Amino acid sequence: MPVPIRVCGLRTVFGDAVVHDGLDLEVRAGEILGVVGSSGSGKSVLLNTILGLRRPDGGTIEIFGQDIAGADGQGATRQRIGVMFQQGALFSSLSVQENIEAPFREHAHLPADLVRDLAALKLELAGLPADAAMKMPADLSGGMRKRVAVARAIALDPDLLFLDEPTSGLDPISAAGFDDLILTLHKALGFTVFIITHDLDTLHAICDRVAVLADKRIIAVATVAELELSDDPWVRAYFHGARGEAAEGRKH
Repeated sequence: MPVPIRVCGLRTVFGDAVVHDGLDLEVRAGEILGVVGSSGSGKSVLLNTILGLRRPDGGTIEIFGQDIAGADGQGATRQRIGVMFQQGALFSSLSVQENIEAPFREHAHLPADLVRDLAALKLELAGLPADAAMKMPADLSGGMRKRVAVARAIALDPDLLFLDEPTSGLDPISAAGFDDLILTLHKALGFTVFIITHDLDTLHAICDRVAVLADKRIIAVATVAELELSDDPWVRAYFHGARGEAAEGRKH
């Protein structure tokens, strides 16, 4: 089976600024891979480029063995991917129900009653009550909006789920609940997860491996335990600073 994501020699340039230069990354099937890096290191740019929202300035990206640069590659993989962007990116003029129904209406062409039932199922899987369906995004808490975004992202039962800073802005209890949700869905549905996060608790709680983006490339891909032994100055500062030590303590 082709690997879910393979990035080879990626180069990304904005004007005179080189964001990625010779970046390589391979994501294993069925894993939860966390991606970390300093602010401005190009984490979200990497995500958008993998999704085909930005054309690479060099290198190749394959999703399930298909080069995303080709029309065939994008068409073959689009329905196998679910995405949750920062802040959820829900359609503000649509109800929760309509937001979750949107992928079905765009791609599945199913009867309306079946779409309604499937959306209700995804809402339940995301840990939301049935009465949330008719609410508008503006009426929900930040944590609930993120859960709706997850329900929409898993609507078509994707093989690959992208999450961009999913716990950003959440209080510690809500963030832990969201981590538990992703872990539960991952175990139940078996998809591969690519998650950009700065949340050390998330890395400890759910990630099988962590990719470190620094110096315009991926400098390490390893478990948290292995990264904690790294001699790289940035990695050591990240995992052994006050927040890193606190996250390690909470794990135990």
